[in-house]
Amino acid sequence: MKIGIIGATGWLGSALGAGLLSRQIVRPGDLVLLNRSGPRPDYHDHADVTWARDVADLVAQSDVIVVSVRPEDWPELALRAEGRLVLSFMAGVDARELARCGGRIVRVMPNAAAEIGGSYSPFWVAEGVTDADRDTVRRLLSAIGTTDELETEAQIDLMTALPGSGAAYPALMAVAMAGFMQAQGVSEPIAWRAAEAAVIGGARLLEGRISEAPAMVAAYRDYRGTTAAGLEAAEAAGFSRAVVAALEAATDKARRMAKGPA
Repeated sequence: MKIGIIGATGWLGSALGAGLLSRQIVRPGDLVLLNRSGPRPDYHDHADVTWARDVADLVAQSDVIVVSVRPEDWPELALRAEGRLVLSFMAGVDARELARCGGRIVRVMPNAAAEIGGSYSPFWVAEGVTDADRDTVRRLLSAIGTTDELETEAQIDLMTALPGSGAAYPALMAVAMAGFMQAQGVSEPIAWRAAEAAVIGGARLLEGRISEAPAMVAAYRDYRGTTAAGLEAAEAAGFSRAVVAALEAATDKARRMAKGPA
Protein backbone atom coordinates (compact mmCIF):
# COMPACT_ATOMS: atom_id res chain seq x y z
CA MET A 1 0.00 0.00 0.00
CA LYS A 2 1.38 3.38 -1.00
CA ILE A 3 0.81 6.36 1.28
CA GLY A 4 0.85 9.90 -0.08
CA ILE A 5 1.40 12.85 2.23
CA ILE A 6 0.54 16.34 1.01
CA GLY A 7 2.43 18.75 3.26
CA ALA A 8 5.10 16.14 3.96
CA THR A 9 7.61 18.53 5.50
CA GLY A 10 5.17 20.51 7.62
CA TRP A 11 4.88 19.95 11.35
CA LEU A 12 2.31 17.14 11.36
CA GLY A 13 3.05 15.72 7.91
CA SER A 14 6.73 15.41 8.76
CA ALA A 15 5.95 13.77 12.11
CA LEU A 16 3.70 11.23 10.40
CA GLY A 17 6.29 10.47 7.74
CA ALA A 18 9.02 10.04 10.33
CA GLY A 19 6.86 7.75 12.44
CA LEU A 20 5.80 5.59 9.51
CA LEU A 21 9.42 5.11 8.50
CA SER A 22 10.96 4.61 11.94
CA ARG A 23 8.31 2.06 12.95
CA GLN A 24 8.57 0.37 9.56
CA ILE A 25 4.84 0.72 8.98
CA VAL A 26 5.61 1.86 5.44
CA ARG A 27 8.67 1.09 3.35
CA PRO A 28 10.48 4.19 2.06
CA GLY A 29 9.62 3.31 -1.53
CA ASP A 30 5.93 3.22 -0.65
CA LEU A 31 5.91 6.74 0.75
CA VAL A 32 4.92 9.42 -1.78
CA LEU A 33 5.62 12.98 -0.70
CA LEU A 34 4.68 16.47 -1.79
CA ASN A 35 5.47 19.89 -0.36
CA ARG A 36 5.71 23.47 -1.56
CA SER A 37 9.48 23.72 -1.42
CA GLY A 38 10.16 20.64 -3.53
CA PRO A 39 12.14 17.40 -3.06
CA ARG A 40 14.86 17.10 -0.45
CA PRO A 41 17.97 14.94 -0.77
CA ASP A 42 16.81 12.84 2.16
CA TYR A 43 13.68 12.58 4.25
CA HIS A 44 14.30 11.59 7.86
CA ASP A 45 17.53 9.92 6.68
CA HIS A 46 15.83 8.16 3.77
CA ALA A 47 16.81 9.06 0.23
CA ASP A 48 14.65 6.38 -1.42
CA VAL A 49 11.22 7.91 -0.80
CA THR A 50 9.19 9.10 -3.79
CA TRP A 51 8.68 12.81 -4.43
CA ALA A 52 5.60 13.69 -6.49
CA ARG A 53 5.69 16.43 -9.11
CA ASP A 54 2.30 17.79 -8.13
CA VAL A 55 -1.00 16.79 -6.51
CA ALA A 56 -2.22 14.80 -9.49
CA ASP A 57 1.07 12.87 -9.63
CA LEU A 58 0.82 12.07 -5.91
CA VAL A 59 -2.75 10.81 -6.32
CA ALA A 60 -1.77 8.63 -9.26
CA GLN A 61 0.92 6.93 -7.17
CA SER A 62 -1.00 6.58 -3.87
CA ASP A 63 -3.64 4.32 -2.36
CA VAL A 64 -4.10 6.48 0.75
CA ILE A 65 -3.72 10.25 0.78
CA VAL A 66 -3.02 12.33 3.89
CA VAL A 67 -3.78 16.03 3.57
CA SER A 68 -1.68 17.93 6.10
CA VAL A 69 -1.84 21.57 5.00
CA ARG A 70 -3.33 24.74 6.42
CA PRO A 71 -7.11 24.91 5.92
CA GLU A 72 -6.81 28.02 3.76
CA ASP A 73 -4.56 26.09 1.37
CA TRP A 74 -7.15 23.37 0.73
CA PRO A 75 -8.99 25.00 -2.21
CA GLU A 76 -5.87 25.52 -4.29
CA LEU A 77 -4.95 21.83 -4.05
CA ALA A 78 -7.86 21.00 -6.35
CA LEU A 79 -7.53 17.42 -5.13
CA ARG A 80 -9.19 14.71 -7.20
CA ALA A 81 -8.91 11.40 -5.35
CA GLU A 82 -11.61 9.08 -6.65
CA GLY A 83 -11.28 5.60 -5.22
CA ARG A 84 -8.74 6.68 -2.58
CA LEU A 85 -8.92 6.79 1.19
CA VAL A 86 -8.31 10.43 2.19
CA LEU A 87 -7.25 11.45 5.69
CA SER A 88 -7.58 15.13 6.47
CA PHE A 89 -5.51 16.68 9.26
CA MET A 90 -7.13 20.07 8.65
CA ALA A 91 -9.28 21.86 11.21
CA GLY A 92 -12.37 23.60 9.93
CA VAL A 93 -12.70 21.88 6.53
CA ASP A 94 -15.78 19.70 6.90
CA ALA A 95 -16.60 16.38 5.29
CA ARG A 96 -19.03 17.92 2.81
CA GLU A 97 -16.26 20.12 1.42
CA LEU A 98 -13.68 17.34 1.53
CA ALA A 99 -16.02 14.96 -0.29
CA ARG A 100 -15.70 17.14 -3.40
CA CYS A 101 -12.41 15.35 -4.03
CA GLY A 102 -14.29 12.10 -4.60
CA GLY A 103 -12.41 10.05 -2.01
CA ARG A 104 -13.52 8.17 1.11
CA ILE A 105 -13.15 10.79 3.81
CA VAL A 106 -11.67 10.49 7.29
CA ARG A 107 -11.11 13.54 9.47
CA VAL A 108 -8.31 13.28 12.02
CA MET A 109 -7.21 15.71 14.71
CA PRO A 110 -3.55 15.11 15.69
CA ASN A 111 -1.52 17.47 17.83
CA ALA A 112 2.07 18.64 18.14
CA ALA A 113 3.01 15.67 20.33
CA ALA A 114 3.03 13.69 17.07
CA GLU A 115 6.64 14.86 16.84
CA ILE A 116 7.54 12.58 19.78
CA GLY A 117 5.04 9.82 19.01
CA GLY A 118 2.72 11.03 21.76
CA SER A 119 -0.22 12.52 19.87
CA TYR A 120 -3.76 11.55 20.76
CA SER A 121 -5.34 11.71 17.30
CA PRO A 122 -9.08 10.91 17.33
CA PHE A 123 -10.77 10.37 13.97
CA TRP A 124 -14.23 10.41 12.41
CA VAL A 125 -15.23 8.60 9.24
CA ALA A 126 -17.70 9.74 6.59
CA GLU A 127 -20.09 7.54 4.64
CA GLY A 128 -18.41 4.94 2.45
CA VAL A 129 -15.42 4.29 4.71
CA THR A 130 -15.04 0.54 5.25
CA ASP A 131 -13.88 -1.51 8.22
CA ALA A 132 -10.69 -2.24 6.30
CA ASP A 133 -10.22 1.52 5.89
CA ARG A 134 -10.64 1.94 9.63
CA ASP A 135 -7.91 -0.62 10.24
CA THR A 136 -5.66 1.29 7.86
CA VAL A 137 -6.36 4.57 9.66
CA ARG A 138 -5.53 3.06 13.04
CA ARG A 139 -2.33 1.55 11.71
CA LEU A 140 -1.17 4.83 10.19
CA LEU A 141 -2.04 6.86 13.27
CA SER A 142 -0.16 4.41 15.49
CA ALA A 143 2.96 5.96 13.94
CA ILE A 144 2.34 9.17 15.91
CA GLY A 145 0.56 7.95 19.07
CA THR A 146 -2.90 6.74 19.99
CA THR A 147 -6.40 7.19 18.59
CA ASP A 148 -10.13 6.62 19.04
CA GLU A 149 -13.01 6.76 16.57
CA LEU A 150 -15.51 9.54 17.25
CA GLU A 151 -19.27 9.16 16.89
CA THR A 152 -20.04 12.43 15.11
CA GLU A 153 -18.19 14.91 12.92
CA ALA A 154 -19.15 17.72 15.31
CA GLN A 155 -16.87 16.12 17.91
CA ILE A 156 -13.87 16.85 15.68
CA ASP A 157 -14.30 20.55 16.49
CA LEU A 158 -14.18 19.70 20.19
CA MET A 159 -11.02 17.68 19.66
CA THR A 160 -9.52 20.60 17.76
CA ALA A 161 -10.05 22.68 20.89
CA LEU A 162 -8.71 20.20 23.44
CA PRO A 163 -6.18 17.51 22.39
CA GLY A 164 -5.55 19.43 19.18
CA SER A 165 -4.16 22.31 21.22
CA GLY A 166 -1.09 20.25 22.09
CA ALA A 167 1.21 21.98 24.55
CA ALA A 168 -0.45 25.40 24.27
CA TYR A 169 -2.26 25.46 27.62
CA PRO A 170 0.53 23.81 29.65
CA ALA A 171 2.92 26.30 28.05
CA LEU A 172 0.65 29.20 29.01
CA MET A 173 0.55 27.94 32.58
CA ALA A 174 4.33 27.54 32.63
CA VAL A 175 4.79 31.14 31.44
CA ALA A 176 2.57 32.42 34.24
CA MET A 177 4.31 30.30 36.88
CA ALA A 178 7.83 31.22 35.80
CA GLY A 179 6.81 34.88 35.56
CA PHE A 180 5.55 34.79 39.14
CA MET A 181 8.80 33.29 40.40
CA GLN A 182 10.92 35.85 38.56
CA ALA A 183 8.76 38.68 39.89
CA GLN A 184 9.67 37.46 43.38
CA GLY A 185 13.39 37.70 42.60
CA VAL A 186 14.09 34.11 41.59
CA SER A 187 16.64 33.85 38.78
CA GLU A 188 15.27 33.02 35.35
CA PRO A 189 16.87 29.54 34.98
CA ILE A 190 15.60 28.45 38.39
CA ALA A 191 12.17 29.94 37.74
CA TRP A 192 11.83 27.87 34.56
CA ARG A 193 13.02 24.71 36.33
CA ALA A 194 10.47 25.29 39.07
CA ALA A 195 7.71 25.71 36.48
CA GLU A 196 8.86 22.57 34.71
CA ALA A 197 8.66 20.63 37.98
CA ALA A 198 5.04 21.71 38.41
CA VAL A 199 3.84 21.37 34.81
CA ILE A 200 5.84 18.36 33.59
CA GLY A 201 6.68 16.52 36.79
CA GLY A 202 3.22 17.04 38.21
CA ALA A 203 1.53 15.82 35.04
CA ARG A 204 3.48 12.55 35.17
CA LEU A 205 1.58 11.67 38.32
CA LEU A 206 -1.61 11.62 36.24
CA GLU A 207 -0.21 9.79 33.24
CA GLY A 208 -2.26 6.67 32.61
CA ARG A 209 -4.82 7.58 35.26
CA ILE A 210 -6.14 10.97 34.23
CA SER A 211 -9.67 10.04 35.32
CA GLU A 212 -8.37 10.15 38.91
CA ALA A 213 -7.75 13.90 38.59
CA PRO A 214 -10.89 14.86 40.62
CA ALA A 215 -9.77 12.59 43.46
CA MET A 216 -6.27 14.10 43.37
CA VAL A 217 -7.65 17.64 43.56
CA ALA A 218 -9.88 16.57 46.46
CA ALA A 219 -6.89 15.05 48.28
CA TYR A 220 -4.94 18.31 47.99
CA ARG A 221 -7.95 20.24 49.26
CA ASP A 222 -8.50 17.90 52.18
CA TYR A 223 -4.90 18.28 53.30
CA ARG A 224 -5.63 21.97 53.88
CA GLY A 225 -2.05 23.01 53.18
CA THR A 226 -0.43 25.59 50.94
CA THR A 227 -1.58 23.95 47.71
CA ALA A 228 -5.16 23.86 48.98
CA ALA A 229 -4.94 27.62 49.52
CA GLY A 230 -3.62 28.01 45.98
CA LEU A 231 -6.39 25.87 44.51
CA GLU A 232 -9.06 27.86 46.29
CA ALA A 233 -7.57 31.14 45.10
CA ALA A 234 -7.34 29.82 41.54
CA GLU A 235 -11.00 28.82 41.53
CA ALA A 236 -12.02 32.12 43.09
CA ALA A 237 -10.12 33.93 40.34
CA GLY A 238 -12.03 31.94 37.71
CA PHE A 239 -9.49 29.27 36.74
CA SER A 240 -12.05 26.65 35.66
CA ARG A 241 -14.21 29.27 33.96
CA ALA A 242 -11.18 30.52 32.05
CA VAL A 243 -10.37 27.00 30.81
CA VAL A 244 -13.97 26.46 29.69
CA ALA A 245 -14.00 29.85 27.98
CA ALA A 246 -10.79 28.96 26.14
CA LEU A 247 -12.20 25.66 24.89
CA GLU A 248 -15.48 27.28 23.88
CA ALA A 249 -13.64 29.96 21.91
CA ALA A 250 -11.43 27.42 20.15
CA THR A 251 -14.41 25.19 19.30
CA ASP A 252 -16.35 28.17 17.98
CA LYS A 253 -13.36 29.18 15.85
CA ALA A 254 -13.22 25.69 14.33
CA ARG A 255 -16.93 25.79 13.52
CA ARG A 256 -16.66 29.23 11.93
CA MET A 257 -13.71 28.07 9.84
CA ALA A 258 -15.87 25.25 8.47
CA LYS A 259 -18.51 27.74 7.39
CA GLY A 260 -15.99 29.85 5.52
CA PRO A 261 -16.15 33.62 5.01
CA ALA A 262 -19.47 35.22 5.89
